Amino acid sequence: MSTYQWLVFFLIVQLIHGLGTWKLYEKAGRKRWEAFVPVYNAITLMKIINRPTWWTLLLFIPIINLIMIPVVWVETLRSFGKNSTIDTWLGLFTLGFYIYYVNYTQNVTHITDRSLVARTKTGDTVSSIIFAVVVATLVHTYVMQPFTIPTSSLEKTLLVGDFLFVSKFHYGARTPITSVAAPMVHDTLPLLNSKSYLSRPQYPYFRFPGFEKIERNDIVVFNWPVDTVYYFRDPSGRYAYKPIDKKSNYVKRCVGIPGDQIQIKNSELFVNNQPLVLSDRAKPQYSYTAKFKYDPNFNYPQLFADLNPYENDRGGMYKDSILYFPALTDESVQKLKSVSGILEVTKAIDTVNTAFTYDFKYNPDVNDGFLNIINKIKESEKFRVEERDGNIIRIYNLPADVVNLIKQSKAVKYCREVYEIFPHSEKQRNWTKDNLGPIYIPEAGKQVALSLETLPFYARIISDYEGNKLEVKGNDIYINDQKATTYTFQQNYYWMMGDNRHNSEDSRYWGFVPENHIVGKPVFIWMSWDSNGSGLNKIRWDRMFTTVSGEGQPESYFKYFLILLALYFVGDYFWKKKKNAKA
Repeated sequence: MSTYQWLVFFLIVQLIHGLGTWKLYEKAGRKRWEAFVPVYNAITLMKIINRPTWWTLLLFIPIINLIMIPVVWVETLRSFGKNSTIDTWLGLFTLGFYIYYVNYTQNVTHITDRSLVARTKTGDTVSSIIFAVVVATLVHTYVMQPFTIPTSSLEKTLLVGDFLFVSKFHYGARTPITSVAAPMVHDTLPLLNSKSYLSRPQYPYFRFPGFEKIERNDIVVFNWPVDTVYYFRDPSGRYAYKPIDKKSNYVKRCVGIPGDQIQIKNSELFVNNQPLVLSDRAKPQYSYTAKFKYDPNFNYPQLFADLNPYENDRGGMYKDSILYFPALTDESVQKLKSVSGILEVTKAIDTVNTAFTYDFKYNPDVNDGFLNIINKIKESEKFRVEERDGNIIRIYNLPADVVNLIKQSKAVKYCREVYEIFPHSEKQRNWTKDNLGPIYIPEAGKQVALSLETLPFYARIISDYEGNKLEVKGNDIYINDQKATTYTFQQNYYWMMGDNRHNSEDSRYWGFVPENHIVGKPVFIWMSWDSNGSGLNKIRWDRMFTTVSGEGQPESYFKYFLILLALYFVGDYFWKKKKNAKA
């Protein structure tokens, strides 16, 4: 919904409220017109139900209002003597319209000195829970949000199993876009495993001012811009629409800010034609192969574990006399070179793309051996194969000779090449994760020339992120039915990458991150869990209570926290002892 549509909706709600409560306002000694004036009617209602005026603010805070509006319904009924359990449930289940019935048919009296203390223990518990949920939701939405590192894309800087606090106020807190959603959960309800929100209606995008801007090298949490999947790594290709704030949360390092030009040459990242200088806490990793002289007495599994503790990145024997390491830092490479029997260490760089990904749509009713070929490809384990919706099979990094073999099958309706690297265009089909660019990162207010060659870089921005109608007719580009040769960007964009450069799904694959997708800045690691550890060593004690950003090696403040905690309990003990002695 647009801002204008929300304004109309808001005024309709005020009219509904006034029509359903004006008699109750009069019975409380107020004027009937006071029930119809937007905002003022809510302030007046707080006085009628004997609640603080600041509650009015809670009625207009997204998500919080979903909790507070039913509370106000119940409080209104109780302020006019409707205290029974039936009255409460009728007020809730009729979405407040039970108040209409009371307003027009019941001879009620306003209780001016109504006690606000809960009459039962259950009522007191419910009130406490509601208060706790409201406070927690405010903090979670506008101040600080907990976050867990699920993958190794930022390994060495942020480890799998790190539990973070993500600041919402550094870059400015974004108000919720989904208007109806469960508090303090993301896109799925725990236990029920169902959606936690309604896709419509949506609030317009708004962000409070922050006290710093996103800079190069910042680690940023954001909503994955191209999230249209039912769940991570869903191979079916099913489409799922998600509002911006309910797209999956990603955490990456910002390596390009608005106005920058990005280029990767043989795995080295250049920003504005200069190599990007990372902070000393950043530990970029790359894949390596190592030629070695086999020693039957050498513990190769231990070597893999020592060089990379994260099991999925340890690697193994690639082929005779070759070891493969998916993710090594420069420090680990030097250690590897010093190992006895290692003859040569080489970075695994994707130079020019020569094996591509293909979608094969087939007719399941034609049995000419097509599926037998696919099964043999699966069994070879040389290529990744995905079965997708619509009788489509996607095969990754497939050589041309195998493609031609599959295309000979009569069952194949069509074969389509899939370009994995952004901007997914035929002209850039030879780009790889280690060699791409240059790419301009859009800046709000800046204009770029549009052509059929440049359009693949900006098409998603124009249509999806900035909501324009985009069409290509022959050699001409039309935006909102107007022929366009230039385009001016409405918001800023960023380029995000993982430090684990050969095992990170990032901007190299899906492009720019819009500013309205930014969630916040990780600032603090309060807990770190090592699933490969045992006993107390499952906790990475040296990472507890450490900061995420900053210079030098992270320092744990956990011991200082324990000292302060001990001083608090000791002080509290003696204070109570002294108080009891005086009594």
